[in-house]
Amino acid sequence: MSATRRSNDTIVTLATRAGFEVEWRDAHHTTQHVPESTLAVLLERMGLPCGNATQIRHSAAALEAELSGRKLPPLMTAEVERGIALPAAAIKSGSHYRIELESGSIIDGRFTAPKGEEALLSPIDEPGYHTLVINEQHMTLAVAPSRCYTVADAWRTLHDGATAQTPPLWGIAAQLYGLRRSGDGGIGDYTALAQMAIESAKRGAHALAVSPTHAMFSAEPNRFSPYSPSSRLWLNVTHIDPAAVFGADAARAALEAAQATDAWSALEDLPLIDWPNAVVLKLKVLRVLYENFCAQERAHDTPRALEFHGFCERAGRALEDHARFEALRAVQLAQAGGNGHWRNWPEALRDPRSPEVEAFAEAHRHEVDFHLFLQWLAAKGLSHAQHAATDAGMAVGLIADLAVGCDSAGSHAWSYRDDMLQGISVGAPPDLFNQAGQAWGLTTFSPRAMRALGFSAFIDMLRAAFAHAGGIRIDHILGLRRLWLVPEGESARNGAYLRYPLEDLLRLIALESWRHRAIVIGEDLGTVPPGFRERLNEHGLAGIRVLWFEGAEGGKGFKPPHAWDRNAVGTTTTHDLPTVAGWWRGSDITWRNRIGQTMARADGRDAEQVAQEERAADRALLWRAFQQAGVAVPDVEAPPPDEAPVDEALAFVAATPGPLVIFPLEDLLALVEQPNLPGSIDEHPNWRRRVSLPVDELFEDDTFSDRLLAVDRARRGATVPASSSNASSEPDTP
Repeated sequence: MSATRRSNDTIVTLATRAGFEVEWRDAHHTTQHVPESTLAVLLERMGLPCGNATQIRHSAAALEAELSGRKLPPLMTAEVERGIALPAAAIKSGSHYRIELESGSIIDGRFTAPKGEEALLSPIDEPGYHTLVINEQHMTLAVAPSRCYTVADAWRTLHDGATAQTPPLWGIAAQLYGLRRSGDGGIGDYTALAQMAIESAKRGAHALAVSPTHAMFSAEPNRFSPYSPSSRLWLNVTHIDPAAVFGADAARAALEAAQATDAWSALEDLPLIDWPNAVVLKLKVLRVLYENFCAQERAHDTPRALEFHGFCERAGRALEDHARFEALRAVQLAQAGGNGHWRNWPEALRDPRSPEVEAFAEAHRHEVDFHLFLQWLAAKGLSHAQHAATDAGMAVGLIADLAVGCDSAGSHAWSYRDDMLQGISVGAPPDLFNQAGQAWGLTTFSPRAMRALGFSAFIDMLRAAFAHAGGIRIDHILGLRRLWLVPEGESARNGAYLRYPLEDLLRLIALESWRHRAIVIGEDLGTVPPGFRERLNEHGLAGIRVLWFEGAEGGKGFKPPHAWDRNAVGTTTTHDLPTVAGWWRGSDITWRNRIGQTMARADGRDAEQVAQEERAADRALLWRAFQQAGVAVPDVEAPPPDEAPVDEALAFVAATPGPLVIFPLEDLLALVEQPNLPGSIDEHPNWRRRVSLPVDELFEDDTFSDRLLAVDRARRGATVPASSSNASSEPDTP
């Protein structure tokens, strides 16, 4: 065997030890092998150099030291009422230990395990973040409930603990930016969201799923994809209603002072959001409010000023970092040849703890405080929307959307740079819908850093997601087990799966879910590893089932409603998939062909025409499924492409047995176009479409109101099996 071959074998061994899957099965169930050159690049960018034999040995030794268990980690997860095994190599038999519970109680004990065997702690029946002390070493024990807070728990909470079976609930999914309200300046805001929640609750809805509200880049308003945020810790300030905190008169005065009244109204009339102009104008008006706040309130310690100060104090260093980043980025971009990516800033500014960053913050304190002010207003707006939802009678309220990653150029990656992967994009391998694969330009947490730093960044992110919601939807939850990583600049095909500590992450999610009394939904679509959905169900995480993907056994036709997963959330579609009207018409096929996503056929036939013919056959099969389910008129042919059976599709999904179904606003309005077309950039108006009517007028529209009444009645007639509620006694959480 050659020296080169031995070196490559060692790279494969190192990659496997680091958690990479050197082989994987594609959507056609064919085994694929990751090129060793790809593994080498990914290892390098994970901090495991492997350019020569010496580097490989050193990286292997470093990895072995991390995984050997000779040293206690900063945090270990466990479940209530289950024994806790500690690394044998880190514990001496006979050592005394103390567990300081969050409640203040103390558990003292002594290890008696034979040498070389795992040291066991007796089960702890109190969930929480407890402290384990062994010979002056301190470690956090994150003891989680056995499952997340569920829809059934939310229903019992709404009804003061009543244990009757949870009825079939339903909700609406809305793109926040697309909601209209008179005075919104051309972008949907938190006030419109509150109105949407209240009116939906009046019609029987118990949840309102919302597009991500993560912080974006205020200095670059052309970056507006809600799934490519600057930070998942903070909020999108462009959704602030200037009148929400300071009143309509103050907002009008700010508009006049900013000379923005006419432009503000013009932006509201557009069918598509003009993000660059709308964001600039919104920030200009908010800056006037900020200057007035500083002069009239902060200078006199008014109650609002004290509230703002308290918000900043509680948010602490993480918020200060984000505000500093926002100010720094604006300054860097304003310079000749300035670059927005923090990795290209002067070296001293790449470190949020450097003296130079501290000096910048002191010199630009007023500007940094402006960004703190914006986060305060955003938090108040989103919090108000959640309170409005629950006060109106919703069991769940807002379901926040947690993006799978964040922009590597953003504040999250800058302020948590030791926790994040660098030079790597999260994505997806080629599949049936995206045959070139996907590289999303996002980064996320390093599993090595997670373990080394006690999962602190992941916990911070969860708490931010839960902070103003009754539930969260975790985008691409498959990433809890493994993520497809692509070196920046490479084709999405040239990637590999990296495994993540699934059990630890599921336990932390369950613990935070109960502490916030919020449900958890996981977007488990795509190439799902065997047994993964079962693991989610065991932990009380609801999956998602989409009409287009619920094929009948044998691959012909569609599943009847009663055969859908009773532990998952049903829906007609998602923001990345065609609407009912769009699918029926074949609009998605036309769009994909228009932007070059349709692959040429080997037989020379027109690929779009073939796809439309296949869609026609699928329409007939779906219509037959509607008829067999009793939601469509029998013995009638399927409607033509431009007459989509939207009401039948909604009734079909309403009849599924999951504890909650979500109806996208686009389908409730029978819209053809979808919010986002994956794989497109400027060719399709992604994240720009607005609802044609303001929220208050929307609910006065007879067609829309009748459709809501119909889905409410249909849902009330559905049957949810008792076992789907995950009913059990409530965990005793601190």
